[in-house]
Amino acid sequence: MSKYHEDLQHIWHQYQREMNDIPASARDAVAWGVAKGLLAPPEVDPLDKLAEDMATALREEYRKDKLGRRYRVNHAVRVTKHGVQYTFWGVMDNSDRPFMEKAFGQRRKQIVGDCLQLKTDADVYNSKHPDQDPIQVVLDFTADVEEEQGLNGQAA
Repeated sequence: MSKYHEDLQHIWHQYQREMNDIPASARDAVAWGVAKGLLAPPEVDPLDKLAEDMATALREEYRKDKLGRRYRVNHAVRVTKHGVQYTFWGVMDNSDRPFMEKAFGQRRKQIVGDCLQLKTDADVYNSKHPDQDPIQVVLDFTADVEEEQGLNGQAA
């Protein structure tokens, strides 16, 4: 983790203490940090900002196929070369199978990582609150996916 992110976490916890641990938005915490002189708005490289905006736009582009299924048009593959991470985008309709297999595999790995962290977080919460009924996290999404497909009129 970067020192910058550690500093942001420290400021967040200061903000939370001052606000009596009431859940809050990151934007409110940042505004508080700037007002207190703990943070300064960053100077932004316009090309980095535009690239970030484009990546967001690419993730948000959907189309419908001939069966009416809504699908994501653009897919990303992350590659590290000489210690630098690059993200390459491809359009599903035009990308070859190896690129799409890698994109789907990386997305699946992200989902598994998210599920592992969710389970760990719930397990830790439960162990910190043994006097309460434990929060159960169900990680089998088969029924959820089938239900969403049915609601959206999508065939499997």
